[in-house]
Amino acid sequence: MKAVVTIDVADLPLHGMGSKSPSWWGTAAFMLIEGTGFALAIMVYLYLMSVAPTWPLETKLPDLWPGTLMTIVLLASVLPNIWVARAAERGDLRKVRIGLIVMTVAGIVPLVIRPFEFPAMHIKWDGNAYGSVTWMLLGLHTTHLVTDLIETIVLAGLMFSRHADNPRRYGDVQDNAMYWHFVVLTWLPLYVCLYWVPRL
Repeated sequence: MKAVVTIDVADLPLHGMGSKSPSWWGTAAFMLIEGTGFALAIMVYLYLMSVAPTWPLETKLPDLWPGTLMTIVLLASVLPNIWVARAAERGDLRKVRIGLIVMTVAGIVPLVIRPFEFPAMHIKWDGNAYGSVTWMLLGLHTTHLVTDLIETIVLAGLMFSRHADNPRRYGDVQDNAMYWHFVVLTWLPLYVCLYWVPRL
């Protein structure tokens, strides 16, 4: 039997940027799964609130300042995140290196603020259902902050090494920037739920 070549793909590039990259689709699928997890966790919060006689249960309202500061910091990080993604698209190594350093700092600052949010709830995780669900929401988001920070540090290390010559790394930087947008966007409904819904 003779093989028939339908199309020759030998000249196609070995990597792609954005939606042309398999890792972009992997990151998008991961965000879809994790976004569903956040939505379910918020639904648990709202359900518990709907069946509770008062909300928050047996404690005072959470302090606004740590969550509000977190929101301001995360929203401010969007601009350098867009900047590094655009630098990666152009293949500008110098700007990508600067951007990854900035985004590493932008990933550390929320983790400095987060420990102040747990006591701002005025209840421990095992105090009651309110304490459990608020700590779960904060813990879930903290996991994503840590995950993206680790990825950013690894990418920065790669971009300051001989591996920076690999054009595929620029696509990785773009994927990481997309994931940081996800981390910021998921915080906004959590902030509303944790800090403002109890005040309604």
